[in-house]
Amino acid sequence: MNTDAAHASPLAPGWLAVPEDLNALQAPMWAAGVEKNDAGEVTIDGVSVSELKEQYGTPLFVMSESDFRARARAFKDAFDAAFADICGGVDVYYAGKSFLCTAVASWVAEEGLRLDTCSGGELAVAARAGIEGPNLGLHGNNKSDAEINRALDMLLGRIVVDSLDELERVAKIASSRGETAKVMLRLTPGVHAHTHEFIATAHEDQKFGLSMAEDSTEEAGLSAAEEAVAAATSYASIELLGLHCHIGSQIFEPDGFAVAAEKLLGFLAAMQAKYSIVMPELDLGGGYGIAYTPVDTPRPAAEIAQAMADVVRSKCAELDITPPRISIEPGRAIVGSTTFTLYEVGTLKTVRVDAPEGEETQENVTYPRRYVSVDGGMSDNARPVLYDADYSAILASRNSSAAPQLSRVVGKHCESGDIVVRDVYLPADVAAGDLLAVPGTGAYCWALSSNYNYLARPGVVAVRDGAARLIVRGETEEDLLNRDMGVANV
Repeated sequence: MNTDAAHASPLAPGWLAVPEDLNALQAPMWAAGVEKNDAGEVTIDGVSVSELKEQYGTPLFVMSESDFRARARAFKDAFDAAFADICGGVDVYYAGKSFLCTAVASWVAEEGLRLDTCSGGELAVAARAGIEGPNLGLHGNNKSDAEINRALDMLLGRIVVDSLDELERVAKIASSRGETAKVMLRLTPGVHAHTHEFIATAHEDQKFGLSMAEDSTEEAGLSAAEEAVAAATSYASIELLGLHCHIGSQIFEPDGFAVAAEKLLGFLAAMQAKYSIVMPELDLGGGYGIAYTPVDTPRPAAEIAQAMADVVRSKCAELDITPPRISIEPGRAIVGSTTFTLYEVGTLKTVRVDAPEGEETQENVTYPRRYVSVDGGMSDNARPVLYDADYSAILASRNSSAAPQLSRVVGKHCESGDIVVRDVYLPADVAAGDLLAVPGTGAYCWALSSNYNYLARPGVVAVRDGAARLIVRGETEEDLLNRDMGVANV
């Protein structure tokens, strides 16, 4: 089915074009193995969405296990190859905060990756999945004593320290146990990633990391970062492995990563010379972008790896230092596109909207916007309301020859901001009972899910080789009520 500019709406954002074919799946938003069958249904590894709905209900997170494994393996292989002549390869830590359960943790380990955690709960998942402590890292800006002790109990390979206060606490706890904590210092290099303000994490005015600015501490002439290096070298209970940074999330351009790597390598060289120490590791974080909409242009893992390797190689040669062992922390870039969320359409309504400000139109002219309500919403995808995140959607249960209509996919919560897909062209004949699929929901959707309005959180299904299985059971109302202690629970 072909469309043309006649169907374009003045209400649509400038980046959103009318698709040439509303029934086509647009790469690279979808996992490998997601297709449409002869009946027009979306399938994943041959399993249709109608089969998934019948067996597991909706809303439902649908993940390709094969695609997850392939993306994890691609990062490991690409970075190992790019850095082979620099530091013998790269340690790839999957960022568990993006999506974590015991099945995913086991896939991570089986594909040769390590796991980055940021809470005691995530450590518990890793332990249940059988991941050994040396292959784990612990992040977080406010680790509890219990979490620090658990990290030491599990012999974690690294604790990423976020502040001077935390460094002192880790040192005291390790000393009281007669042990040594392996520590990396998270620095804020002042690099502003080209991303949403709330997910750019390397500028000064935010909660993460130790500033590299010289006026960031009361100690004359020292930055908070240098003061932390000096303190770490003075603690007998601290083994200072190296430095860490993370400049943000959903980044497509390599410039920010290059600048951050150069700054951290320069700082590492200066600290090694000044304090007569060797810091053998440098973690350059994650934040690599994925395609949420047709205009997003993610870079292949090999391209990212080569660009970063070129910077590290040249900067280490310039500084005349032995290259540190590099590590990275992709999360979204591995899991994000492996998953789509399956919804059932409920009510529909069309409203009339004034033309956007600045649009030249006749006086009193309004334009239609259709609201398509689905059986989930901000409780299974909080990113649109948190970050103004854009998504796409497709009619998943059938093909349609109807004209495109600008639509807004919304949830069922009692909030006007409960938007799943802000702007998308869907067929004009979408109706109650149809299934919609929203791609790119593997990262930070299930992980941020809630029980707002007492909706039960959806399950997660993994599909591989034509077979689907639950890897996270969907909640029931009984699950919710079992935690409510206001009435005698007998």
